[in-house]
Amino acid sequence: MPLIKVYIHFVWSTKNRFPFLDSIELREKVWKHIQENAKEKGIFVDFIGGYSDHCHCII
Repeated sequence: MPLIKVYIHFVWSTKNRFPFLDSIELREKVWKHIQENAKEKGIFVDFIGGYSDHCHCII
């Protein structure tokens, strides 16, 4: 049986696109939190990133 991979691209936005994630340190903490929770649930996160008002996650 051949290997099959399915990637899903999620994008989350802050409420009203308000820049809550305004510092690099805060964004890194949020990304790390998402990765740790995904790992606990057996979810492979290939990429995570974003900016002050949104987050991209490829699973």
